[in-house]
Amino acid sequence: MVGSILAYNHDEREFHARQQEEAARAARQAQSVGALSVGELAAAGAFIKADGNVSRHEFAVVGRALVNENVLHAAAFIDVVHLDERARFERRQGFPIVERGPDGTLVKAGRRAVYYPLTYTVTNRQGIAATGAGFDLGTDPTRAPYLMRATADGRATATGVIPLLVGGVGINVYKAVYRDGAPTATVAERHRALVGFAAGSFLLKDLAATAITTLPDDVTAQLDVAHRTVIGPPGDLEDPAQARIQIADRTWLLVVHDPNRPDVSIPILYGAAGLAMAAVLGSLIWVWSREERLRKLQREADEDSLSGLRTRRRFEQEVRAAMARSRRDGTTGALLMLDLDRFKSVNDSHGHPAGDKLIKEVSAVLRGRIREGDVVGRLGGDEFAVALPSCRPDEANVVAKAIVDAVREHEPDDPDVEAITVSVGVAVFGINPKMSYATLVSEADTAMYAAKDAGGDDFRLFDPDAIRVGASGRG
Repeated sequence: MVGSILAYNHDEREFHARQQEEAARAARQAQSVGALSVGELAAAGAFIKADGNVSRHEFAVVGRALVNENVLHAAAFIDVVHLDERARFERRQGFPIVERGPDGTLVKAGRRAVYYPLTYTVTNRQGIAATGAGFDLGTDPTRAPYLMRATADGRATATGVIPLLVGGVGINVYKAVYRDGAPTATVAERHRALVGFAAGSFLLKDLAATAITTLPDDVTAQLDVAHRTVIGPPGDLEDPAQARIQIADRTWLLVVHDPNRPDVSIPILYGAAGLAMAAVLGSLIWVWSREERLRKLQREADEDSLSGLRTRRRFEQEVRAAMARSRRDGTTGALLMLDLDRFKSVNDSHGHPAGDKLIKEVSAVLRGRIREGDVVGRLGGDEFAVALPSCRPDEANVVAKAIVDAVREHEPDDPDVEAITVSVGVAVFGINPKMSYATLVSEADTAMYAAKDAGGDDFRLFDPDAIRVGASGRG
C-alpha cells in the first residue's frame, strides 16, 4: 500500500511538471511570434520616420512585408493632422477626415484641434486597402487612450480585445513615429515630435493558433486577458497549468488542461480495503501509468540520445508538416543539410569518445544559431539538418553563413582536438507546391556536396541550373 501511494505521488508530480512544460512551451511559441511582428512594426516606424511623408506606394511595400511574413492580420499608418493642416491633408489624400463621437455619431468638422486619421491599411488578404480611410481614431474611446499612451512613453502599446476595423476580433498594437532628429527625452518633447503611428492588428484566432499548434491533440487550452477567456471553452479548467504571454506592453495568460492526470479516487477507495487489495491496486496503478510511460518512450524515440536533437524520423515528420503549412499559407521555407568536414580524422586520431564529445559541442552550436520555431536534427554520424519554416531564400543564406562561421570559430573543449568546419547545402521549399520531401532532401544534399567538393567550410544554395557560391567566410 505504501508503494502504491508513493507511485501515485510520483505520477502526480510528473503530470504537473509535464503539463506546466506544455503550457510554457506553447506560451514561448506565441510570444516569440508576437514579438517578431511587434519588432518589425517598430522597424517600419523607423523607416517612416526617416522617410518623412510616406507615400501610398511606399507604405504598400513596407506593409505587405509585415503582413506576409508574420502573424499580423493587418498593418496601418495613422497620421497626426493639426486643425490648420486639415484641408491640405484631405486634398493630398483624396478623402476627408471622418470624426465620430463615443456614441458613433458624426462630430462637426473643425471641432477638434488635432486629428489621428487612419491613412493607409494593408491586410494579409489583399493589397493596399481603403478600409476605414480617414477615420479619426482620436474620437474612438476604444483606441484613443492607447494612442496617447504610445505617444507618451514611446513603447509599442497594445489595446484590449476589440472589433478590428479590417474585420474580426483581436488587438491593435501602436508604435509612435517621431519626427527625425527631434528631441524625445521627455513626454512633452515626444508629443511635440509626433508625426504618426505604425499600427498592426492581430486576430485572436491567429494568436491562439500559434500557441495551440505546439500542444498535444487531447490538451484543452484557453487564452485569457484581464480575467476573461477570449479563446477556448468557457469556465474554469480543472487543475490547469498557466503561462504568461507578453505582446507589446500587455500580458495574456495561456491556461492549459491535460486530461491524462492520474486518478486519485480509486487509490483512496482501495487503500481503505487494506493489504488484501494491494495486488489489485498495484495492477490498477500500472494501468494508469501505462499511457504516460508510452508517451515517455515516444519522446525518447523523437530525441537523439547523443546530441539531444531530433532523430531522423522525427525531423522528417516536422519538415513534411512545415512543407504542408507552406503550401497552405503560400510561404517559403528552407532545408539546410550539414556535414562536418574531415570528421573521420578526429575519430581516427583521438578515438570515438572524442568524436562523440565533438558531436555534442557542434549540436550546442547549432541550437544557438536558430530561431524559435526552427527544427534541428541529427540524421546520423556527423550529418545534421536544419529546417527553417517561413523563411525567404536570402534569410536562409544568412542562417547558413552564421552556422558555417560559428562551427569554424568554435574551439573544442579538448585542447588536443583540432577545430572543425562544416559544409552546408541550402534548398528552398514552397516555390513549387508539388515538391516532395525526397526531392527537397536531394536538392539540399546536392548543394551540400557542391560546397564540400569546393573545399568545405562554406555553403551553397541549390539552383536547378547551377549551384551558386554562398557568401561565407571563405567566399
